[in-house]
Amino acid sequence: MALLHWLFDAQLVIGSQTILWREVIGNVFGLLSALGGMRRRAWAWPVGIVGNALLLTVFLGVAFNTPNPVNLLGQAGRQIMFIVVSGYGWWRWTRRPDRPGAVIEPRWASWRTRLLLIVALFAGTLLLTPIFRALGSYEPVWSDAWIFAGSILATYGMAKGWTEFWLIWVAVDIVGVPLLFSAGYYASGLMYAFYGVFTLTGFFVWKRRNAVLRPSLETVGA
Repeated sequence: MALLHWLFDAQLVIGSQTILWREVIGNVFGLLSALGGMRRRAWAWPVGIVGNALLLTVFLGVAFNTPNPVNLLGQAGRQIMFIVVSGYGWWRWTRRPDRPGAVIEPRWASWRTRLLLIVALFAGTLLLTPIFRALGSYEPVWSDAWIFAGSILATYGMAKGWTEFWLIWVAVDIVGVPLLFSAGYYASGLMYAFYGVFTLTGFFVWKRRNAVLRPSLETVGA
């Protein structure tokens, strides 16, 4: 119980800025989850869920009496979405007991699926923006909506094993960095900047894996 109280109350003060340790720790768990995803390890999902639970308490600043009173409803909502979709991803990546460890092989999405992902990203942003604005989310609200919509698609794409999901994360990070800094969530903003580089690296790692798999698949089909 004492540890829980510390986790909720501990703060890092840098100059005039106050950063919650649970924001830092939550993002570290998120980074570890991304690393596990890049290596195609099933433990990435439960690790990510822990980070999501911590960050949910951070982005609902008013509800959890944090020093930062800004509510980012898209950021908070996506943590709940992450927990739900991560449960699906965890199940999907571990449903093959004959292949422990790297339980899923990356593959390219079809052109039709790519088009649907792009349309869903923009349509989701347009749909969610007025909803988040009505609920009092931080401006520019479209950025919060973009991050939420993109996060849903990227997490689902990771669960399906589509290599393109890394590029969706890059699009999320590009918008997320300036939004988080402007809202005063500096730890998350810095982590998003690092994520941007990391997710681009993850894309090329999965792309190389695709190149290795393709000759094998062609040999099997011959």
